[in-house]
Amino acid sequence: MPCVDSLAHRGIIRAGFETIDNVLNGNKKIKILFVCMGNICRSPTAEGLFRQLLLQRRLHDRILVDSAGTHAYHVGNPPDVRAREAALRRGIDLGGLRARQVCEEDFFDFDHILAMDRSNLADLRMQCPAGCEDKLGLFLDHAPHLEEREVPDPYYGGPAGFDRVLDMIEEASHGLLEYLEERHFRIRSIS
Repeated sequence: MPCVDSLAHRGIIRAGFETIDNVLNGNKKIKILFVCMGNICRSPTAEGLFRQLLLQRRLHDRILVDSAGTHAYHVGNPPDVRAREAALRRGIDLGGLRARQVCEEDFFDFDHILAMDRSNLADLRMQCPAGCEDKLGLFLDHAPHLEEREVPDPYYGGPAGFDRVLDMIEEASHGLLEYLEERHFRIRSIS
């Protein structure tokens, strides 16, 4: 099945590759994909919050963020209204986002594919082409201060669950950004 909503299809990158000029000039964007089951609660929340953090840190031109679901239940739909309301209370607008499903091209297009829970990670591993496994991980691995390793799905709960998810995502987003800055953007001295 072709990926009709991949980065290449939307014109964000061409044919799965950065332009050679960007690579040679050190302008290659780091691409992050957040993944949950339906792409209407946790992963769009992570996308919106992380994008806001990138804007605040002036890294939005160096890191590209997207989100997707492992299942096609809600393709084309906006994030859950409760997720949008919780995010808006923190100044994050998720209104322009639409759910999409992970496709094979994503495994080649993205540098880091971060699952919200172990079930999402298992689904990703089953789809993952050979050679792309090292791109997969749990998002909360970037939040070592949290006891939880999974972002719980707030879909069947109330508003407090969406606020708790935002707290967890915020913690992991700061940890992820520190990791990316250290790995990709720090200038290391030669000793």
